[in-house]
Amino acid sequence: MSESNRPLANRILIGLGIGVVAGAATLIVGRFSPEFLAFMRNVSTTYLDPIGQIFLRLLFFVVIPLVFASLAAGVVQLGRLDKLGPLATRTFALFFLNMAIGVALGLLMMNLLQPGNHLSPEAKTSLMTEFGGAAQRTIATHQASQGFGLTTLVEMFLPKNLFGAFVGNNRTTLGDVLPLIVFAIMIGAVGTQLVAAKRQKLQDSLDLVCELMTGIVNFALRLAPYAVPLMIYSVTVKVGVDILIALGAFVLGVLGVLALHLFGSMSVFLKIWTKRSPLQFFKDVRSVLITAFSTSSSNATLPTAITCVRDTLKVSPSTSGFVIPLGATMNMSGTALYEGCVVLFVAQVFGVDLTLVQQGTLLLLSVISAVAVAGIPGGSLPLIAGLLVTFNIPPEGIGIVLGADRILDMARTTTNVGCDLVTAVIVDEQIERAEAAKSA
Repeated sequence: MSESNRPLANRILIGLGIGVVAGAATLIVGRFSPEFLAFMRNVSTTYLDPIGQIFLRLLFFVVIPLVFASLAAGVVQLGRLDKLGPLATRTFALFFLNMAIGVALGLLMMNLLQPGNHLSPEAKTSLMTEFGGAAQRTIATHQASQGFGLTTLVEMFLPKNLFGAFVGNNRTTLGDVLPLIVFAIMIGAVGTQLVAAKRQKLQDSLDLVCELMTGIVNFALRLAPYAVPLMIYSVTVKVGVDILIALGAFVLGVLGVLALHLFGSMSVFLKIWTKRSPLQFFKDVRSVLITAFSTSSSNATLPTAITCVRDTLKVSPSTSGFVIPLGATMNMSGTALYEGCVVLFVAQVFGVDLTLVQQGTLLLLSVISAVAVAGIPGGSLPLIAGLLVTFNIPPEGIGIVLGADRILDMARTTTNVGCDLVTAVIVDEQIERAEAAKSA
């Protein structure tokens, strides 16, 4: 996160605290004066909720164009992978592997901890009422489509009507973005086959769309310091303290699994594919991880990361110059983990039970969508909303976790950067071994 955005993030965090304290105070007073509690719930519904909806719907506006443009641009900019050779093959394989493992760990944690199930049945009923029946409609849709076979998968990924699939059939849904993801990847793949001039024009056009959508997200984030306290206050006075307990359990669970993936999974990677000591490695990159945590930005950490990889870790300039900048854009292991956790948490809150097959699909989509996340604060929010819709979960539920996003953003950025550093070291040693084997 850039220096200019840090005050915004702090205001959002302060707003969360204000909303929680005000909501808890209202509940306490409401124990002695039920009429006051009923009045504040009515005020929340009539005046506070619409402001929160303005913020959320600005994010929903950009889901379709941002997903399409980001993914297509990401594929186009790769160029001809067959010409990049072993460096690209090893790099992208490790990118996918560590993101997939990260999401898998996150989903496992969510299934074991189940923070969304800390709500009582009465609290869940109140929460469904809070969203004006949208929850019941989406859950009914989910229950009506429990048969999940090969035909269902084909229909999910390749519907007969592409635009009808992601536009949606009513005003209460954003539609299904899954076919849009497939379409964007195909456009990007075809784009890599164009001649250089046309490929550059396509890349520039897609980048322009991404920039425009990013601008809308920035507009929405300006409302966040005001919308977040209003939304968390509203849901607290209507649902009770259960929602705060569930949110706290979710935050602690995500922080724990992010740390496990960074220091656990990556240590295993280092042991398997390199001769380096994991303990010494993390000592060597400590300054980079601190920079990532404090700035919440992979891009802002890029100069420090490249310097550390070249000078301290002694990785070749060709490997570090390829892996680290590309990783800052594509290797979003912490972000992918977080996206999967948010979707499963909101599903638990609303009582939507995702099957193992659906969670496997969620793992894949979290990895793909993480690559498309814009490098700005809140850049993952529209994509998470799209994932919620794909699994028939009320996208408005993202407002529950929004206030806690600041600390989680810092932690997942640290994980993103740490995984980039590990990937660079592994790729460099693997290439050295391959070259030594050839010359022997």
